[in-house]
Amino acid sequence: MSFSQALSGLNAQSENLKILSNNIANSQTVGFKSSGALFADVFAGANSQVGLGVSVADVRQDFTAGDLENTGRTLDLAVAGEGFYRVEQVNGEAAFTRNGEFTQDSEGFLVNAANQRLTGYGLADPNEPFSEVVPGGAPQALRIPQDDIPANATTEVNATFNLNASTPTGANTTQAATVLDENGVEQTVNYHFSNSYTIYDSLGNERNVTSYFTKNATVSNKWDVEVALDGVIGGFDGNIGSGGNHFTTEFDTNGGLSGIDATTGATSVALSFNDSEPTNPAVGTPYELDGAENLAITLELRGTTQYNNDSVQNTLSQDGYTSGSLAGLEITNDGRVIRLFTNEERRDAGQIVLANFANVEGLQPIGDNAWRETNASGVSVIGTAGTGVYGTIESGVLENSNVELASQLVDTIVAQRAYQANSTTISTQDEILQTIINL
Repeated sequence: MSFSQALSGLNAQSENLKILSNNIANSQTVGFKSSGALFADVFAGANSQVGLGVSVADVRQDFTAGDLENTGRTLDLAVAGEGFYRVEQVNGEAAFTRNGEFTQDSEGFLVNAANQRLTGYGLADPNEPFSEVVPGGAPQALRIPQDDIPANATTEVNATFNLNASTPTGANTTQAATVLDENGVEQTVNYHFSNSYTIYDSLGNERNVTSYFTKNATVSNKWDVEVALDGVIGGFDGNIGSGGNHFTTEFDTNGGLSGIDATTGATSVALSFNDSEPTNPAVGTPYELDGAENLAITLELRGTTQYNNDSVQNTLSQDGYTSGSLAGLEITNDGRVIRLFTNEERRDAGQIVLANFANVEGLQPIGDNAWRETNASGVSVIGTAGTGVYGTIESGVLENSNVELASQLVDTIVAQRAYQANSTTISTQDEILQTIINL
């Protein structure tokens, strides 16, 4: 009698039950991929008519995507599509995972529960926290600098206005304001339209800039402009055109800006606010900058018009800001890691990379929800999310295990029955053997 066939069946189903049990145990493991046993029959040779039983030829992984579930946590990341996160293990070896439960460690690195560091493209200069992110090259462990963002003095202001074409010219000004000249003496400026906005100096202090627009007394398509900083017009003597930051704008017959300071086609003007000595040093300086650097600003007025409508400011933007502290992170669909600061500035800290393989089923599981590449999988091909075959990265979302629990339970019952059937085969052969012995 031969018990080998039944014994091989018991061993194969025992291995199958282990695989099914492992799948069921990991039904709630984020990013887990289920596996299944592939059976093969066993024959002694090419001419054998009766097989020797069964073997587990392979344990094949199922890399279909699991369901995505919202968590609302920024550093919970899911790959919607193909690709694996590339992580760096404690020993420096690269591993690959679909588990996107990341957090920051005490050094600012993005790590998972196994202390594996998420990798990607980092800053061009690791010692300069506000340098550019350079895509390409070898992926490195992503580290989020904790540095405050320094203040940035305004150097450019972009503004568009409409100046009312029906405004009367000359002395028929409708409004007046009190300003200070460079010696601190109060002066009255008469104007048709004024506009104020905030800029920043090199120390991050807010400065108020006010522009006073007056329609020229002799040229109907020309406006004279006097600019004050914090209520001061350096060199102003009460007459439009006498201040240190004075310019003129001229419009064509269609209402478009034709030039600034009689320069055809010019749309910008240079403004400077210097903390220099006045005519009367005992009074103070023309612009009190309180230790900040002198301000040099380009005022760009492209798009400004003169139509028969209310004088208004249509748009305004400027490139300065005060200092700010790190307030949070944002992860975009293409994997950019963006720092958010309390002054509403945003700066990139890196870009997450994704990896793919010619044969993902050839990856070797190493535990901790990770795999390593093998000869069967091929080497990893690195890319950025949302390009080529790579899926997008969803922030605040996790990928659940792809284990279908109901299916696994049914397969467990089938495996149990097969195990019992093989046991019955052994019992039957044992009874036959006992009968022969009794004879």
